[in-house]
Amino acid sequence: MTKGRLEAFTNAVIAIIMTIMVLELKVPHGISLQALLPLIPVFLSYVLSFVYLGIYWNNHHHLWQAVRHVNGVVLWANLHLLFWLSLIPFATGWMGENHFAALPVALYGFVLLMAAVAYFVMTIVLVRLHGKDSVVARALASVFKERISTVAYVMAIPIAFFNTWISCGLYLMVALIWLVPDPRFEKAVMVKEQGTEQ
Repeated sequence: MTKGRLEAFTNAVIAIIMTIMVLELKVPHGISLQALLPLIPVFLSYVLSFVYLGIYWNNHHHLWQAVRHVNGVVLWANLHLLFWLSLIPFATGWMGENHFAALPVALYGFVLLMAAVAYFVMTIVLVRLHGKDSVVARALASVFKERISTVAYVMAIPIAFFNTWISCGLYLMVALIWLVPDPRFEKAVMVKEQGTEQ
């Protein structure tokens, strides 16, 4: 199977998720700056989640440069990722509306953790499909950032019940780690193309 439809579907779903999320920013009835103050927690949670969705979209795009074909298992693995990403607007809204209370912050971390697990599962499925000597496998050989992210999420979830700002700081740290697009796939694809030319 070709990968084009999967990429187009993923792009559309992530765009819809981002659109749904911005609808949580309700327009205030007042016209003063004071009327905007209650929206600050909602806006901050929106910004963080928008960055996370942008990171997933960006890294998904880079990953699929190395992908040559897909099968049914890959389709389901990608849907599994999209399922967890689709819960981000709910977790974002709940966290923002409740001013970063403990349970919403912990749930937000759980959704982020499960999205990370789903992305990891998808990469495993892709490596199995393409083989251990493939461009995908070589690009995914280093998983340092993935491990840091997972540890941060696992720590942040229980910490939320003691100090939500530490948890939010850990979520922000992970976002900053991934903010620069993942260069592993571009490098692997470039090496493959240079090898083909020679």
